Amino acid sequence: MKKFLLLLLTTFLFADVKVATAGNVAFAIKDLAKEFYKQTHIKITPIIGSSGKLTAQIERNAPYDIFLSANMKYPEYLYKKGIAKTKPKVYAKGKLVLFSKKGIRSFDEIFKAKKIAIANPKTAPYGMATVDYLKKKKIYNKLKNKFVIAPNISTTFSYAIKITNYGFIARSLLFKFPKLNNKKHFIELEPIYSPIKQGVVLVSNNPQAQKFYKFLFSKKAKEIFLKYGYDIN
Repeated sequence: MKKFLLLLLTTFLFADVKVATAGNVAFAIKDLAKEFYKQTHIKITPIIGSSGKLTAQIERNAPYDIFLSANMKYPEYLYKKGIAKTKPKVYAKGKLVLFSKKGIRSFDEIFKAKKIAIANPKTAPYGMATVDYLKKKKIYNKLKNKFVIAPNISTTFSYAIKITNYGFIARSLLFKFPKLNNKKHFIELEPIYSPIKQGVVLVSNNPQAQKFYKFLFSKKAKEIFLKYGYDIN
């Protein structure tokens, strides 16, 4: 009887896999979860947020099983703290684009913009990449007073649509709006910024989570990441 109750409790606790997911992966995770469920009948529950905030929540014992970060910095931090159960591993590389809801023909249009949405460079990896890109282009000081800072990359996209018209966003986010997901509305930036290596770690001992972790590096998962605008090389 005790063994049965223990098995029942274990099944309940590990009924699904809670995945702390960086904002730029919000759309890819849906297809990943769908495909994983089709293969295993294990449900994935994503919790979307900025990588910095999710890291802070994990430090405070948030009940997550896997952390899909927008960079390697935060997974490495959790690993060094002894919180992550696995060594950080890159699952995809993000791409940065300049987006305009009204349409954009040339990058130089940004200099005429009144406001530009960017993710918080202190906590959001795509914000860090944006600042890195602009500094390497030697135009950061010309644009910094126009920035409207968003807490994460998903909100940056929202600001670019509703408030600023221009924004530096993750290529993957454009899949939310098919009508905006074309070359009329974005310019893919040359990758002179530090590579946006997106890292994953296990943060619990949930055996179901270990299966999803392994799935993330499967051929099917790689196809999904490519579909959503990531680089997997």
